[in-house]
Amino acid sequence: MGKNLISQRRGRGTSTFRVPSFRYPGQAKHRQPGEAQLNGEIKDLIRSQGMSAPLAEVRFQDGESNLMIAPEGVKVGDEVVTGASAPVQVGNTLPLKSLPEGTLVHNIESRPGDGGKFVRSSGTAARIVAKLNDAIIVALPSKKERVFHPNCLATVGIVAGGGRPEKPFLKAGTKFHAMKKKNTYWPRVSGVKMNARDHPFGGSRSLRKGRPTVAPRNAPPGRKVGMIRARRTGRKPGGSSDG
Repeated sequence: MGKNLISQRRGRGTSTFRVPSFRYPGQAKHRQPGEAQLNGEIKDLIRSQGMSAPLAEVRFQDGESNLMIAPEGVKVGDEVVTGASAPVQVGNTLPLKSLPEGTLVHNIESRPGDGGKFVRSSGTAARIVAKLNDAIIVALPSKKERVFHPNCLATVGIVAGGGRPEKPFLKAGTKFHAMKKKNTYWPRVSGVKMNARDHPFGGSRSLRKGRPTVAPRNAPPGRKVGMIRARRTGRKPGGSSDG
């Protein structure tokens, strides 16, 4: 029997998966400097419920405003610079090729011009490990090393708001509201704890709850839950025998 996938449940538009994006101040993205260097001033520090890190509102010299992820140590009135010739100091945004090895950076672009995709959580930072002619190797907070294009922009410094996970939630209601404001699917219920109509492993009509976790090979997408079925079982024909 087929079951609704999470993506299908999201498509119905119920409040369980609805994003309160009308409360968000905006997107925190890098402004592309082009050929010229952009100088700006931090006008305000903003708390966004959709992000764990505070945001900084930057007003550039040409009159345009932009939101950036605030690094540790910045304050209202500080000057930030965006461009390849910007000095390497906290709050400035430069291409990875312009930063020396060992620099701590955050909000790294996945591709040049996408505004920043990596290392955006509070208290995190990545480190530039090596620089090649056509690639920059960066160590992410997960200890995994990733290769980036040299023209990808990144902001110097550590994301502000560190120490956030050290405060315990203490009760389920606090955790519920914290997940709700960021539209995170919570709580995640085990399949064997569900009803039979909600999951193939649900129900308790027998002595042992649940079902074998290996889905049939020809099962439809709504039934493909559990472990991946083995390609083959048993001994291989023509194998050598122990003697």
